[in-house]
Amino acid sequence: MTSPPPSPPLRLRDLPARIGVTCLYGLARLPWGTQRAIGAGLGRLLMWLLPDRRRAARTNIALCFPELDEAVRAALLRDSFRDLGIGVFEFARAWWGDVDAMRATATIEGVEKVQALQAQGRGVLLISGHFMTLELCGRLMCDHVPLAGMYRRYRSPVMEDAVMRGRLRYASAMFPNDDIRGAIRHLKKGGVLWYAPDQDMRGKDTVFAPFFGVPASTINATHQLARLTGCAVIPFFHRREGDRYILRVGDPLEPFPSDDTVVDATAVNAAIEAMVREAPTQYLWIHRRFKRQPDGVSVYSR
Repeated sequence: MTSPPPSPPLRLRDLPARIGVTCLYGLARLPWGTQRAIGAGLGRLLMWLLPDRRRAARTNIALCFPELDEAVRAALLRDSFRDLGIGVFEFARAWWGDVDAMRATATIEGVEKVQALQAQGRGVLLISGHFMTLELCGRLMCDHVPLAGMYRRYRSPVMEDAVMRGRLRYASAMFPNDDIRGAIRHLKKGGVLWYAPDQDMRGKDTVFAPFFGVPASTINATHQLARLTGCAVIPFFHRREGDRYILRVGDPLEPFPSDDTVVDATAVNAAIEAMVREAPTQYLWIHRRFKRQPDGVSVYSR
């Protein structure tokens, strides 16, 4: 398992972040029922404190579910912010808390597909989306396979240090999204890597591929990692149902990679779309997924 880096030096300007991390560390140890209650309230508060994100989420939901009437979409928006608030505690609990209660009732299907590929010495790229359950379910998956992850660095060195130390309690390794070489080496050695390619990544190699029928700027790293390493690309579904966590490993995407990055990006987006349809309130709708469009005009400014 990768060792965490040395802690950053104590600086006065980092004091607010250290206080915040300390609070989250304490909140991670509250009873799960209490965390869910506080989280639901926090989500309602965030819905009104973050008007720009609320508008982005409303636009995303309208684009992705045009068949729903306005009242149903409004309910989905409210429930998504509730799950956003609960997700704060799911993240904190995964990093620094105890997950024995979740482990006792969690179900997982299809993990034998990953284990069989591992036995062959073949790397596995587990793809998922940015769901509020991703961190906790990633920790639960680590009970069954040695799972590494890719992530975007935090701007705050305090948060970066705290989260890395939390993740490395269970993950076999963590690769920043600019450490492509490290990820390639891991996959070539037959490792399992978790990756969420469902955000609009500026400055990266992207193509436009449909997501819920809407053009979405999609990073082609999934195609490149598969091409360079020969790894299998497998969708990883996860969601919360009441107090239970449901994990499911899908079938490998085939044929993958193809010779066409748009075809591959479309296949990846379709897999993530299927995940969203299973757990729509737990998806991170506040991200401006459709910010860049082929015509150069953002859907959020129309």
